[in-house]
Amino acid sequence: MLFIDPHVHMTSRTTDDYEAMRNAGIVAIIEPAFWMGQPRTQVGTFKDYYSHLIGFERFRASQFGIKHYCTIGLNSKEANNEALAEEVMELLPLFVCKEGVVGVGEIGYDDQTAAEDKYYRLQLELAKEVSLPVQIHTPHRDKKKGTLRSMEVALEHGLDPSMVIVDHNNEETVQDVLDRGFWAAFTIYPHTKMGNERMTEIVKQYGPERIFINSAADWGISDPLAVPKTAHLMLERGIPAETVRLVTYQNALEAFGQSGQMQESEWLTTTQIDQSQKFSGNSILRGGQTPKIDSDTTIIR
Repeated sequence: MLFIDPHVHMTSRTTDDYEAMRNAGIVAIIEPAFWMGQPRTQVGTFKDYYSHLIGFERFRASQFGIKHYCTIGLNSKEANNEALAEEVMELLPLFVCKEGVVGVGEIGYDDQTAAEDKYYRLQLELAKEVSLPVQIHTPHRDKKKGTLRSMEVALEHGLDPSMVIVDHNNEETVQDVLDRGFWAAFTIYPHTKMGNERMTEIVKQYGPERIFINSAADWGISDPLAVPKTAHLMLERGIPAETVRLVTYQNALEAFGQSGQMQESEWLTTTQIDQSQKFSGNSILRGGQTPKIDSDTTIIR
């Protein structure tokens, strides 16, 4: 099977992760702009970070046969620094229409403050202006309240629910998200959020419509192989292969493919790996390493 991980923070991961992901069948990923673990203090750090997502990280993924896409946005935690947030908002229009950007995200609420609400709304308007999907981060605290509020505000701003991915769902929120016509994404973490056992039961109960999974692997304890591992568990538990394909591949492609920036043909027919290539003079290799060069590696489904 082939897989898409539609929410994974590869800037925080290693080349070993890329290699393991490709060996497990992951052919495409989406990396949302997110919180780096400590506050950024200058607008230039955001500019360099966004440039990295559409530049070197995209190149780094290609060196392992993985197609890299991203979403660009001001995350909810950093929206609370309003002086800096104002400057970041001036940057976003310069990046959201770049090649490989498939949405505005991840945005939404964290502590559900007035500042978070202000910049969430501004970014919803930006997404509407450039006709991109929205990737919503739902809060870790008061999740149901924050999830409902996220959707209500999106509808208030006139967004089509089919253009909005509500992420980090659980058993408490899934029905509300599906009832309103939004995409329901689930993060599979080793010890928190949604485990693969629980996810399997959700798919058994709700089926695959508008549901898909991701790893959200980052600098914390997380697993970049969460998507293929969950797929294999679902198959073991008797979930039909087509259902598994939908929640680990096809639904993410349909949701983010609405950007016009993500087509299956970009990885399905031929993936060329040439590790002799460089980006801004830099290679993923170090001295003495032999580059892997596959001039015509055809993916067979």
